Amino acid sequence: MDLFINGITSFIQSTGIAKLFTATEGTALAFSGGVDSTLLLAVLSRMQKKASFPLLVLNAVSTLQSVQDKEAVDKAALEYGIKVDRLSCDVLSLPEVRNNDLLRCYHCKKLLFKTMLDFAGEKGIPTLLEGSHADDLKSYRPGRKALEELGVISPFSRLGITKQQIRSLAALLNVAVAERPASPCLATRFDYGTLLTAEKLQQTAQGEGFLRTLLPANADLRLRVHGTLARIEVNTCFFSLLFSRSEEIAETLKKIGFERVTLDLAGFSSGSYDTKVKKTDNG
Repeated sequence: MDLFINGITSFIQSTGIAKLFTATEGTALAFSGGVDSTLLLAVLSRMQKKASFPLLVLNAVSTLQSVQDKEAVDKAALEYGIKVDRLSCDVLSLPEVRNNDLLRCYHCKKLLFKTMLDFAGEKGIPTLLEGSHADDLKSYRPGRKALEELGVISPFSRLGITKQQIRSLAALLNVAVAERPASPCLATRFDYGTLLTAEKLQQTAQGEGFLRTLLPANADLRLRVHGTLARIEVNTCFFSLLFSRSEEIAETLKKIGFERVTLDLAGFSSGSYDTKVKKTDNG
């Protein structure tokens, strides 16, 4: 663990922001409440004890966040005794996001992270860290280009640290969300080209939130939306559990607004809408 902490410290120093340790500038952290950014917060908290420096913890709030994401941020704030500055971003005002086009993530990240950078800049803090990791380099992540253009620093990615390593390190540091499943934005529940509205996003979040009450906390789950059809993606080991509650699930999701409900027999698949996107399109 000390090697990990030292590695992060050396990386930060090598990026030219060693002033972080002099208490003159400090750093800001883009915080989502997930295991990646929470591990970064845990590391920064430890570093602060050795050499005090200003730390801003920022959460960009939008209609693409789930209730569970917001609750995770609140819990972390209490656990670490920190203030989280919540910054509202109207991502649906962007046509590329509203129309859920292939570069939605790029335009969305550009707005979210520029908002956080601007806020941090006003406080005299020019550096923003975020929690992308090495595995993100293997997937369709056009948002990475926005982070690079804005100069946002991704320590885990740059150090080659994988998601599984992050979970292991988080467990060693007793991070409460070490086993929390990944929770990408709600736009990923819709196929590219689908018009996104606040109502559709809320409906999807409500349905997925209900399903999560039936499953273990660490279960991977997505409620994919195809018009009025809700397609449930979950680990195959939980099929029997969902089948045992099938009537309740169908009734609840129909009350929320879906007309048909189906279980994807292929099981959970992260980024299942990205299968038709060429890797050469990756940002």
